[in-house]
Amino acid sequence: MDLKELIIAAGYLGLFSVIFAESGLLFGVVFPGDSILFTAGFLASQGVFDITALTVGCFVAAVLGDNVGYTFGYRVGRKLFNRQDSFFFSQDNLRRAEEFYARHGGQAIILARFIPAIRTLAPIIAGVGQMRYRKFFIYNVTGGLLWAVGITLLGYYLGTSVPGIDKYIIPVLGLIIVASILPPLVEILKNPQRRQAALGSLMKIWRRP
Repeated sequence: MDLKELIIAAGYLGLFSVIFAESGLLFGVVFPGDSILFTAGFLASQGVFDITALTVGCFVAAVLGDNVGYTFGYRVGRKLFNRQDSFFFSQDNLRRAEEFYARHGGQAIILARFIPAIRTLAPIIAGVGQMRYRKFFIYNVTGGLLWAVGITLLGYYLGTSVPGIDKYIIPVLGLIIVASILPPLVEILKNPQRRQAALGSLMKIWRRP
């Protein structure tokens, strides 16, 4: 089954559950939220979903997910720094999220929405740092609106205005993925230590028989 078929099979409840999980639950880091939102928006343009119900539901799920992540971070999040890596959790992702939050402050809650893995951990880091909830909530709502509603509407309007866009949905999703990966890639290239570490890892992979 491709992504379109999976989303259709999941329906509203499954779709909203995935957006909720990716927005604040640790295992949510494995979900491709950007691609899911765009594809769901496209499917709405084809009559599979109601665009109003879809955008409202995704927005609410994204905001609630971030709130759960913040609450978890506020109460027990500091224990994460002593946790071992697992399939759903990476200390490296946690450190990246903490550095990203420290660099961008409250705006990181908005910016992180568009960066895979970081968007799941950013609200947890905000809770660990005991960010004022009112401030967090404002950034959370803004980020949820731009991400959950914005990307969904992008898929919807391209589906309604570009004839045969479904033939190019894979390249479009590829561009979305590249756009999501680009910010952390730029951060790696700007940081000499990270750049050397990344190059070292690539060389090890290249030299493997």
